Amino acid sequence: MMEVAGPWTEVFETSERPESPGADEALLGSSTLTLAPLVSKSPSVRRSQPILITPNRVKDSSSSSSSVPSIPNPFPELCSPSKSPVLNSSYPPQLGDKHLIKVYGEDNHSRSLWVSSGASAREVCHMLVQTAHCSDQENWALLELYPSLGLERCLEDHEVVLEVKGTWSVKGDTRFMFCKNYAKYEFFRKPTLFFPESMISDSADVSKGLMSSELIQNLLKSGTCPEIQGFLHIKESSRKAWKKVYFFLRRSGLYSSTKGSSKEPRHLQYVADLDDLNVYSVVNSRKLYGAPTDFTFCIKPSKNPIRVQDLKILCAENEQTRTCWTSAFRLFKYGKQLQCNYQLSKSAPRSLEGSNLTDGKSKSEASLVAMDFSGKAGGRVIQNPMEAESAGREEGQAWRRREALRCSLPNLTSAARPSSIHKTQPWFHGGVSRKEAQRLIEKQGLVDGMFLIRESQQHAQCFVLSLCYKLKTKHYLVIPCEDGGRKYFTMDDGLTLFIDLLQLVEFHQINKGILPVCLKHPCVCVAL
Repeated sequence: MMEVAGPWTEVFETSERPESPGADEALLGSSTLTLAPLVSKSPSVRRSQPILITPNRVKDSSSSSSSVPSIPNPFPELCSPSKSPVLNSSYPPQLGDKHLIKVYGEDNHSRSLWVSSGASAREVCHMLVQTAHCSDQENWALLELYPSLGLERCLEDHEVVLEVKGTWSVKGDTRFMFCKNYAKYEFFRKPTLFFPESMISDSADVSKGLMSSELIQNLLKSGTCPEIQGFLHIKESSRKAWKKVYFFLRRSGLYSSTKGSSKEPRHLQYVADLDDLNVYSVVNSRKLYGAPTDFTFCIKPSKNPIRVQDLKILCAENEQTRTCWTSAFRLFKYGKQLQCNYQLSKSAPRSLEGSNLTDGKSKSEASLVAMDFSGKAGGRVIQNPMEAESAGREEGQAWRRREALRCSLPNLTSAARPSSIHKTQPWFHGGVSRKEAQRLIEKQGLVDGMFLIRESQQHAQCFVLSLCYKLKTKHYLVIPCEDGGRKYFTMDDGLTLFIDLLQLVEFHQINKGILPVCLKHPCVCVAL
């Protein structure tokens, strides 16, 4: 039997306790151990009841800190940190109007950061550039992804990130992704590539004979705008079948013709409002939606949580047609705001050092000048364009002789270099498939000179250079060969030899060779 007489009193005995008052002396001779209380007249505490902790306690109160130890809150989402009845030392307090968002990199690792309620996508990208120690300030984008639906879109620079996040479903798998995007404003630089003449309507007198360069200028004005027109495949919501329909995109919205390509008002059917929709690219559309081609995009309401029945999935015949439609949606919806975003992107510093580059040129291209080192007084800059072009050709012809010397240096044997040096380069993507390579290049921007190198899946010990040119991804086989007992790589049947893939890339960053354009933008995998 055990009896608690006070907070520190315990009585152990082997026999029944006497009821008479004089029995206390008899206990001295029995097997009874008595512990007197350390503090006299201390109030008793009922262990079966919880101790009440007032929510408005003082932070530095010695009484509360001594009686209740600080423990982490295991359920921070059930109560706010300021009103939590449990001391919470692991959950950071919310600072003013700051909100916590999670952004993923292309390696599926995420980074959490606090952003203000009015932070734009451009500001969030600059924060990530600083925290991730990226090499340049521009050409980054924040993507909105719906992985289960295969939808993705690039947020406009002026869009408020928390407002976009507020349209997400709580149970969905929607996320933000931080990645490169070189083609965000490419239609301002090369409008004829993005808007073919066949897709510009000439029914109105104001648009007859309109050139693609003039189209964008008209789109940015508040007056009458020409139409974008063409056939698209659309997936009917009630059935799995796809139907080919003629569409018209106007400032007032998207319309479809119920009778061929007729523009008569009685044949036009209203499809969507431009102010209340967002345009998404569809990934893996053949498998997810049974699309007839891979050039699929989707329009959905922008202010409501996504529902499958609200999606309007459209499919184009080729990449140029899809890019034209998606670019026109953006221009019709935002107009002058996109032009302001484009001007801001040009005026911002292009690197951490703040160097200003000319429009339309990459960082590596704008930093290269033709030099002549033949004189004794040192190098000089070649000002004559014809002389500079001739020097470039001579440089390309002398490349192999100079690199033969580099190959013969100690610890740089030809047997070790070709097998390993390319694996550390950001443009090398291992054994990705042809379709995956096209998707990576498409996500980071279909601009001329975007490239990556991957291992060939059909030819052993060969590699493939995937290069974007005129909105299309071209693939060039890199074949290993031997010459004079050394191992080389070539793309032109041995006419030009390279000791490793690094030399091949460096050469084609200056000389086109057999390629239609020089290598400019490596398709890199961004890690946060």
